Amino acid sequence: MRKPDLSAKLHPVLPTTPDVAPLLDSVPLSENDFERFRRFIHDRAGISLTPHKRQMVSSRLQRRLRQLGLHSFSAYLDYIAAPQQDQERQHLIDLLTTNETYFYREPAHFEFLLHDILPAYRGQSLRVWSAACSSGEEVYTLAMVLAEGLGMSDWQIFGSDISTRMIEAAREGVYPLERAKRLPANWLNQYCLKGVRSQAGNLLIDPHLKARVHLEQHNLKRPLHTGQKFDVIFLRNVMIYFDVPTKQVVMDHLQQALYPGGYLFLSHVESLHSLKTTLEMVRPSVFRKPLN
Repeated sequence: MRKPDLSAKLHPVLPTTPDVAPLLDSVPLSENDFERFRRFIHDRAGISLTPHKRQMVSSRLQRRLRQLGLHSFSAYLDYIAAPQQDQERQHLIDLLTTNETYFYREPAHFEFLLHDILPAYRGQSLRVWSAACSSGEEVYTLAMVLAEGLGMSDWQIFGSDISTRMIEAAREGVYPLERAKRLPANWLNQYCLKGVRSQAGNLLIDPHLKARVHLEQHNLKRPLHTGQKFDVIFLRNVMIYFDVPTKQVVMDHLQQALYPGGYLFLSHVESLHSLKTTLEMVRPSVFRKPLN
């Protein structure tokens, strides 16, 4: 792996809010306030929080209440309801959404893309959408796969996530080395830079790959405002958080954004069961839009 001194280039992704000294007692989250949070995140992001997530919601928001000087969740819910609090509502979405990811997750998908799909696109343009890219590991893994299969020809990747905080982290393209431990060693050497000295333990995505990636905040409950279409869409480990009506809305938008003959990848634990779709299963968790 190349080892330039990145001390002048890299900087840690800072938290969105300053540190606050912890309090001995936490603010209790009532059942009524939890229901209000459930309705908020479902209406805004389509995420269905089950009752056992109550403690998670409480723990994730305690710090934010202290930072705002609020002494109850009810006061915070009233605070975000004010018309001028768009930024705080987005911050709440950032706090309540789960972002668990790493490089080369579910590798069979990347192998199938590399060996079974990409050969047909040699000499052609290719557009790929990572529709819930979190902090960017999937986006940049896809970029490595496309560089391996197509070289630096005409391909582009669009990455989106509902969390603005995650999009900012993805744009940084700086990650702890441990998150890349599943990457093939030659990809790590070819497509990543290794931090030294003050940046030891971090990696930086090669600028040539970053230049092929465009990142934006996007809510999957809404269609893409640009009307873009893609040859391949990855939406993995996301549908499990949606109820069936929301899944249908999201699937309708994905089908609109997919070229005929294009591919949709879900996670291995997800399916299109109970959804109305024209997509045909190519193999478990991989679907294709008919040409006609």
